[in-house]
Amino acid sequence: MLRLHEEDIKEANKFTYLGSIVNKDGGSDEDIKCRINKARQAFITLRQIWKSKTLSIHNKLRIFNTNVKSVLLYGSETWRVTKTNSKKIQGFTNRCLRNILGVHWPEVISNEELWERTRQTPVETEIMKRKWGWIGHTLRKPASNITRQALDWNPQGKRKVGRPKQSWRRSVEEEVKASGTTWAELKRTCQNRVRWRSFVEALCSSRNQEA
Repeated sequence: MLRLHEEDIKEANKFTYLGSIVNKDGGSDEDIKCRINKARQAFITLRQIWKSKTLSIHNKLRIFNTNVKSVLLYGSETWRVTKTNSKKIQGFTNRCLRNILGVHWPEVISNEELWERTRQTPVETEIMKRKWGWIGHTLRKPASNITRQALDWNPQGKRKVGRPKQSWRRSVEEEVKASGTTWAELKRTCQNRVRWRSFVEALCSSRNQEA
């Protein structure tokens, strides 16, 4: 039991902060599950929109992006996205898009054709863009800002024996290495918003080509 200002503070395994679920182990699984459920409810609430014969597909997709996908990807800038979670998020998105287009079994179209017809990009790429957009925004803050300091923070101590789990920080380090640049260079690049947007676009494009 911790004490702050003469008051006891109970230790919690998880809590909700600004709409996101924060776990003691630092994982994002539960938060992602919660986001999918909330986005599913938002999609169901708008079912009359998706069934409408008067609205164009273009307008339906605009509504989907602003009222469903925005709910789904809220807080995704700081998610630790694993392959399993990525498949879950993309699977939900694909089902929604097929519903909007009126593509039902036994009619089948590939994911690539689905994304082309709906002008969507893979969710993994969208999360990556959001993440690096947030990183650039944070790195432009004053050096005294605690959020910026957190990006450079190096936790002390020893980790457990075994293969390290994928984390948000490790994913960033891997992407920096793949870009052929350094963290110090990125700090300078982000000060120019135009150059930073070009860097993020190039980084996400190369990831799409690898996939």
